[in-house]
Amino acid sequence: MSSGARAEHPGHPEGWLLWTRAPSVAIAGREPDPEANESSVTEHDHDHADDVYDPARLQDKWLPVWDELQPFRTSDPGDKRPRKYVLDMFPYPSGDLHMGHAEAYALGDVIARYWRQQGFNVLHPIGWDSFGLPAENAAIKRGLDTREWTDANIAQQRASMRRYAASFDWDRVLHTSDPNYYKWNQWLFLKMYEKGLAYRKASWVNWCPFDQTVLANEQVIDGRCERCDNLVTKKQLTQWYFKITDYADRLLDDLKQLEGSWPSKVIAMQRNWIGRSTGAEVDFEVEGRDEKLTVFTTRPDTLYGVTFMVVAPDSDLAAELVADADDEVKAAFEQYLDTVKRTSEIDRQDASRPKTGVPLGRHAINPLTGERLPIWAADYVLADYGHGAVMAVPAHDQRDLDFARRFDLPVRVVVDTTAPVTGAIPVIETDADGVPVLPDLPSIDPAVTGEALSGDGRIMNSGPLDGLSKSHAIKRVIELLESRGVGRAAKTYRLRDWLISRQRYWGTPIPIIHAQDGSLVPVPEDQLPVELPPTAGLDLTPKGSSPLGAAKEWVETTNPLDGTPALRDADTMDTFVDSSWYFLRFLSPNDDTQAFDPREADKWAPVDQYVGGVTHAILHLLYARFITKVLFDLGYVSFTEPFSALLNQGMVQMNGSAMSKSRGNLVRLSDQLDEHGVDAVRLTMAFAGPPEDDIDWADVSPAGSAKFLARAWRLARDVTSDPSIEWRTGDVALRRQTHRFLAEAPGLVEAFKFNVVVARLMELVNATRKVIDSGAGGGDAAVREATEVIAVALSLFAPYTAEDMWQRLGYQPTVSLVHWRKPDPTLLVEESVTAIVQVDGKVRDRLEVSPKISAEELEALAKASAPVQRALGDRTVVNVIVRAPRLVNIATRG
Repeated sequence: MSSGARAEHPGHPEGWLLWTRAPSVAIAGREPDPEANESSVTEHDHDHADDVYDPARLQDKWLPVWDELQPFRTSDPGDKRPRKYVLDMFPYPSGDLHMGHAEAYALGDVIARYWRQQGFNVLHPIGWDSFGLPAENAAIKRGLDTREWTDANIAQQRASMRRYAASFDWDRVLHTSDPNYYKWNQWLFLKMYEKGLAYRKASWVNWCPFDQTVLANEQVIDGRCERCDNLVTKKQLTQWYFKITDYADRLLDDLKQLEGSWPSKVIAMQRNWIGRSTGAEVDFEVEGRDEKLTVFTTRPDTLYGVTFMVVAPDSDLAAELVADADDEVKAAFEQYLDTVKRTSEIDRQDASRPKTGVPLGRHAINPLTGERLPIWAADYVLADYGHGAVMAVPAHDQRDLDFARRFDLPVRVVVDTTAPVTGAIPVIETDADGVPVLPDLPSIDPAVTGEALSGDGRIMNSGPLDGLSKSHAIKRVIELLESRGVGRAAKTYRLRDWLISRQRYWGTPIPIIHAQDGSLVPVPEDQLPVELPPTAGLDLTPKGSSPLGAAKEWVETTNPLDGTPALRDADTMDTFVDSSWYFLRFLSPNDDTQAFDPREADKWAPVDQYVGGVTHAILHLLYARFITKVLFDLGYVSFTEPFSALLNQGMVQMNGSAMSKSRGNLVRLSDQLDEHGVDAVRLTMAFAGPPEDDIDWADVSPAGSAKFLARAWRLARDVTSDPSIEWRTGDVALRRQTHRFLAEAPGLVEAFKFNVVVARLMELVNATRKVIDSGAGGGDAAVREATEVIAVALSLFAPYTAEDMWQRLGYQPTVSLVHWRKPDPTLLVEESVTAIVQVDGKVRDRLEVSPKISAEELEALAKASAPVQRALGDRTVVNVIVRAPRLVNIATRG
């Protein structure tokens, strides 16, 4: 590190690696004396009683010291330590830090501080995800400038983070609303445009009527806007998209790289969202139309059971099919479409809703049977799944069956679900015309029962497929389709292309110019960034179109190709673009020549440990994975996954529910810090339970944490021995407990069992106090050793308290850079245990042995025992039972 050099612990070659500061950064004009137990760092140290634990005083004392030392810088090119990149999901600056932030940054900081103690150079940066709707809406509501509102919140949160003592590298700070950041958003957009991954099209989009902007599918939760919770509707607009579907297979298959290091829940959520399905595309001719109607199905084996076709009413296909229909059909369709537009997608997919639809007056032709199939529009089919159309097999799909029964459409069984799917093909009964039938058909006929037959079985009523199992029938029907040129094997995905256009002001301007002839012209890279205009004179009130379009001086520009008048694109980018690559910008946050230095990416990336809420399991993580793969393909990074390991923390609640003003259960972090101190709040977050579990603040005790910290702090006050004392001379039992802690804690931290580490610390503090109070006093070498271990370990959770303890023990700041001591293996061996030796059920001897003794060794010792030999005499040993290390039982006969 640039602020110091390592030195061995005085008198302990195997001990602590200490960090000493260069004279140029001495506090109050002098270096602390490493030989003094009560060395001071600031002139006002003794303004308060030394025997009183005062969290506020410790914060005032040590913050200026850390500001001057800047111990967490990672910019020294000569630092040869191995590297770790620990990253917390950066916050949105919507106000001061809250209790959720307190948990996330406490846990992330434990990890960063731990790896420094293990000898790593740890990159732990922080920034702000500062573009987006909340800031814009808040500024509009208050009549404030959006920039000023955002910058004020950033300043407030920065001050709170500094107070919270997270070990950030404050030389690596960014916020996404800075033109020096979003310039590179625009650069990334242009690279994707060049690669064909950014495109513009007209389509039906999710529309939030409250925020007056479009939303990506991922931003619609249960039919509502994830930001404002209002119902989402549909609107047809021309929008910009990123072609994430080109990477669907890689996004899915590369999840295997993350198994074991990401929560299985998150991996499952990503897999489900991408939603790969395998099956076939089938081409149906449409009477009176040259273009075929293509559908995707996972069950092409049921093709003989299709009795009608259904298309999404809000799809282009439906509009095309009804274009030549008679006026009555058109009118009914238009009326139905208006109803569908007012229905959320979540409602449309609700299986319990009565099915609705209208006929389009057109017919399709089954490519295998030649049967005419009526085409309907129905809202249970979505425009953005597959081709926006389905072949309806009502006997074997409940949605199709409900629709068929509602509109009296045919139902044809083509899978005998009563037949075994393995073994010999059963004899299939036929009717008088030779058509296979199910046994007792009326009793299980879906047209009668209303229950679709969804299970596997043998194919029937399907000509050449009859008698085949599902898998064999799928293979055979695909062969038939391909041989006739009317179908093919195919895959489809639930994942849709990423809609990035937003009709709002507070976001990254899209770097595209619209020429007079309608062509799209990329803004030249040397003209980036395209900065947002000032808000003065702009009406930012949501109105359905981007307010940037009304900024005449900004939107009117010239075509860089020929100098003719042109217009800027008035939309801004989805803020998930900002957060999809920010982890790379931290590597070169002040570089104005490139988004990030690929050489720095080779050194630091990917992120070794990412920490954040599970609410981002789909949106942010999926987009970051996608952009990383794009950058890999473009040659900018050498890895394909951005985050090697992921830790999700739970929520902080109050009385069983999320905190909010409206519920009257809001707990303010600033109040908790004022009342209990930063260290107590941080320690409480770590001690409350496993990180992934929710914390109910009503069930925890920051006051109890503060009492424990005071107890630990007083240990350092009571140590009277010199730092150079020989530790081996101390209390053996305490030394054993200290070294067991040294041995166990690293594994617990790496398993994220922070609460267990805190519990072990509490036990060690109690054991150390017991030795002091038993008469040995603070001069016992084991007391000093244990207290030093406590201070170093406590720095993971309570840095102010630990730093003050470290100073009182006679050392220079900062304890956070002291390396974790290796345990003495001789102290990890348990004391001897007593093994009982019995001969014919009577105890003949007791042996003091190692708890790790083998059964063979214990048996040999028992037989060699003089009392045992006397008891055996001339008797014959017939059986020996050994339960090492506690028991040997020898059975004999005369």
